[in-house]
Amino acid sequence: MSQRQVTSYDVAQHAGVSQPTVSRAFDPNGNINAETRARVLQAAAELGYQPNAIARGLTTQRTDIVGIIMGNIARSLFYPSVLVEFTRRLQAMGKQVLLFNTHETRSVDEILPRFMSYRVDALIVASNTPGRELIDKCTSMGTPVVLLNRTVPNTTANAVCSDNEKGGRMVADLLLDAGCKRLAFVTGVEVTVTNELRQKGFMERLNERGYGDVLVEHGEYTYDSGFAAALRLLDRDDPPDGIFCAADIMALGAMDAARYRLGIKIPEELSIVGYDDIPMASWPAYDLTTIRQSATAMVDAVVHLITPHKNKIITGQVVLLPGELIQRSSARQKNE
Repeated sequence: MSQRQVTSYDVAQHAGVSQPTVSRAFDPNGNINAETRARVLQAAAELGYQPNAIARGLTTQRTDIVGIIMGNIARSLFYPSVLVEFTRRLQAMGKQVLLFNTHETRSVDEILPRFMSYRVDALIVASNTPGRELIDKCTSMGTPVVLLNRTVPNTTANAVCSDNEKGGRMVADLLLDAGCKRLAFVTGVEVTVTNELRQKGFMERLNERGYGDVLVEHGEYTYDSGFAAALRLLDRDDPPDGIFCAADIMALGAMDAARYRLGIKIPEELSIVGYDDIPMASWPAYDLTTIRQSATAMVDAVVHLITPHKNKIITGQVVLLPGELIQRSSARQKNE
């Protein structure tokens, strides 16, 4: 016969307090003095009691669960580091992470209702952009929504973004100032906002400086797609001498294709620049020039936006974080 599960009423009787007092003792924000809390926790330990987080959420209307939607995190080496940072910060705040991993091209609207059924306290979206109606529905229920590296104008959603457009402009200046004459851009998944803005900034800055006719090859935010794109570009009769990849992982593939498949010297014959500054970018084998996105700064900004202030949630704010140009040896520098 299975043993009966210990309840909060058992703990209350053992500690000589009321059942609501037991609930407050397990709530980090509960109004209870330290001596009573210690007595309740001691009684719970003696009885082997563990509070039911779901039941407590129904009572308090707060589950201490933060939902995160990420678009196919296996493709990127940047978003896993963001997820690790989110988990560390949120758990330190007494919260847990509920992760949904989706494909970048799948509509977030399809899975948002499933997320809401878990009564998450906040929702972070780092995948394809959700629709206005669902965003506003979430915030009307008191659930703040934060979009990561994407925006939806004129909605209640908050957003935390790298300044992707400015990052693209910085790469254009770097390559032109280093004397590159034939430039190329390797896209990420083309429907993503990050790819669009990085390409937009790169192309517009080149145009402002009188440079046109940029070569463009399709990539998919993977090492293999960067490798293949570089081979197509460098097999041309007019190959580029400067390549900007929309993500570091593609830039690493492009470097290996150029060096080991075609014997091209980097950076003497070809400059390659990425975006993100993933850990592998600084490895001596690559020493990749890139635009750094700070996972810590992103998480700091998101945590601020999902934290209620004076019992009110923040809505409609956009935080734009500057990228930092990290110059290493994969790209020539000015006057080299």
